[in-house]
Amino acid sequence: MANFARTATLLAGLTGLFLAVGYMLGGPTGMALALAVALGMNAFAWWNSDRVLLNMYGAKEVDERREPELYGAVRRLSDRAGLPMPRVYVIHNDQPNAFATGRDPQNAAVAATTGLLQSLSPKEVDGVMAHELAHVKNRDTLIMTITATVAGAVSMLANFGLFFGGGRNSPLGFVGALLIAVLAPMAAMLVQMAISRAREYEADKLGAEICGDPLALASALERLERGAAGIDNHAAERNPATAHLFIVNPLHAHAADKLFSTHPATANRVRALQEMARSQRPRPVSRSAGAPTGASWMQGLRRKGPWA
Repeated sequence: MANFARTATLLAGLTGLFLAVGYMLGGPTGMALALAVALGMNAFAWWNSDRVLLNMYGAKEVDERREPELYGAVRRLSDRAGLPMPRVYVIHNDQPNAFATGRDPQNAAVAATTGLLQSLSPKEVDGVMAHELAHVKNRDTLIMTITATVAGAVSMLANFGLFFGGGRNSPLGFVGALLIAVLAPMAAMLVQMAISRAREYEADKLGAEICGDPLALASALERLERGAAGIDNHAAERNPATAHLFIVNPLHAHAADKLFSTHPATANRVRALQEMARSQRPRPVSRSAGAPTGASWMQGLRRKGPWA
């Protein structure tokens, strides 16, 4: 819930930034034009994102006959999450990684690399696929499309105001308009990346609940980070704008929760999952204190975790 609130706050801040920049640079006409163009571009990208992305990475659709373990895991986890069965793809890439795509749960797809399937245990694969299904259930593709729409509109509005004269009538003057034209797109990008990091934390939490094993997902994240750090993903390097879709950063920038990172630090994600696992363990009860029974005992197990 805290991460949903954070996402909503960041989206509200991004919208406020768009309105402020529109007022100071583009005026009502420029603001409307920038938003219309950004909406059109991102609507097309959202509707066709699955096909474009899967083709970009050379993903091949598989069925139960070709990949019985992966397909069976996705089907089992989808049933547990209350989701329609997504299409399942395998990418022939040595870097262990995975992503989900699709405009809604009814048109979703999950993809895993051959490197992931070869290096992770079945429980860890379950954790990764549960994380990707959490993105589907949370409709993160839609959230990130909205974010990209507003961030793109801010950037276009800044360019409109700078190059087409809207900034000359700005109450801040030409120098102020120039500064806004430079800084506003950067601020929008920072907010967009912060939203992406928040969605990863939320997918970790829900994914751990779906697979029922937070430690398996934590272990998988550590293995994936080591693999991604040592093995290049050339397709991702050619298309860095798609990096935020993967469960771990496919590019070589994993050090910390940096402002310009689309992923949280893996150590922070692992720590939160470990705390979640500890909160699910029953605490020993002293015989002298009396052992609770029935519903009161079950309630005692539901302690607050890191996302409460």
